[in-house]
Amino acid sequence: MGKLLCFIYEEMVDFEMTLACHLLNREIVCIAYEKKVIKSKSGIRYYPMATVKDALDFTDVEALIIPGGFNDEQRQELTDLIQNLNNKGKLLAAICAGTQYLARAGVLQGKMYTTVLTQEKLREFFPMTLEDPFPRETYVNKHVVKDQNIITALGNAFIDFSVEILDYFHYFKEEKEKQDMINHYKCII
Repeated sequence: MGKLLCFIYEEMVDFEMTLACHLLNREIVCIAYEKKVIKSKSGIRYYPMATVKDALDFTDVEALIIPGGFNDEQRQELTDLIQNLNNKGKLLAAICAGTQYLARAGVLQGKMYTTVLTQEKLREFFPMTLEDPFPRETYVNKHVVKDQNIITALGNAFIDFSVEILDYFHYFKEEKEKQDMINHYKCII
């Protein structure tokens, strides 16, 4: 089994990715632009194990998870990493405003996706953004959307997002197991 990369950044909404990380039996490597303490929106502090530039040289990556948050700094190395993983058919999973990174890397072109960043929300949260990076013609108004190797979700759908990531890795033998897990974490009896 390869590495599961988690892109971490200042003010990220960490709870959106931690359930998936908890449930997966994978080596988790937190990556950031720099090796320094990252403070999440919850106040929990994280320290990346590698930089995004380092991750470009990893040969055993299975997935990249990007949590939401309202920090829109996208350096070229992150775009390169996203594009490289996409070209290899590796899982790219982004939730809430984290989907902006996939959009800016161009990997949502021709793919169905969802996001909280409607055109109005994009202008509200990122007023310096001059151009909408999202291909709006393939937007789907759903809690979670999987299209080939890309999973996107709304922030409040973090349970569905996590379960969809598990499903991508063939964690469930049948659909009932998948639904049972969703029901379990949502306390639906």
